[in-house]
Amino acid sequence: MNQTPKNFEELEVRITADYPSLSRRLQQTARFLLDHPQEVAFATVAKLAQEAGVTPSTLIRFANSCGFGGFSEMQQLFRSRLVDELPNYTERIRAVRSATGETPDSTQLLWEFADANREALERLPGRIDPKCLSQTLSILDRAPAIHVLGIRRSFAVASYMAYALHHIEKRAFLINGLGGMQGEQVHAMGPEDALIAISFSPYAEESYRAAEQARDRGAPVVVITDSNLSPIARLADVSLVVHEAEVKSFRGLSASLCLAQALAIALGMRKDKAQEQLPCPGDEGRA
Repeated sequence: MNQTPKNFEELEVRITADYPSLSRRLQQTARFLLDHPQEVAFATVAKLAQEAGVTPSTLIRFANSCGFGGFSEMQQLFRSRLVDELPNYTERIRAVRSATGETPDSTQLLWEFADANREALERLPGRIDPKCLSQTLSILDRAPAIHVLGIRRSFAVASYMAYALHHIEKRAFLINGLGGMQGEQVHAMGPEDALIAISFSPYAEESYRAAEQARDRGAPVVVITDSNLSPIARLADVSLVVHEAEVKSFRGLSASLCLAQALAIALGMRKDKAQEQLPCPGDEGRA
């Protein structure tokens, strides 16, 4: 029998492992809980159930399935995690306010979006495994060409990624589906090329199919997504999970764009360093 998780990290591992065997409603609950840890930490069961689109009893049943006696017992792990990440009272108060569902005026809303995106950016480096970054750069460096795909909200990140890759003189192709040609664009991917697939909830079926085709063709797949439970993450050679800011159900892109920029510039620096180490013409004959 599985032991009750003692901290948020153990809970996340437990949910990820149990996810495939859960019912559709409990899977919906699992996605909401992991995607909205700040709200889960402070909101009431009734409010969370409304936002997740489930009944309060479903939240309690989910907590019981993870080994907890009730929802408040599981919620304490979310609170402990948030207190660890937000050490001062100002940040904790801000977290509570964002969970209460207040309706601010335009100036307040601007401040909330700015603060939420700042916090997402501050947490980004700690959430990305350095080994995954290194593996991603190695894949992109080896690839003769990089194909980049993002549907709907993630298109902005994909288009910037392709733009940045062009400017470091790396062959890159944006899979934009123009003229209904997405299938042909994906088919142009060679087995030594690489695919960067960017997909956020609700996950685009087109991105999943493109990642499947890339794997079938032998091309490595780098995924930028928002959850380890993302369907496309299971197809990735490397998966980079980004937690974006969210204010009143509107999610930002600041962290994802920051990650894309960092990847492109790091790749450019790696290429430049490799070129510096190449022997200059005529050096071979010098003693």
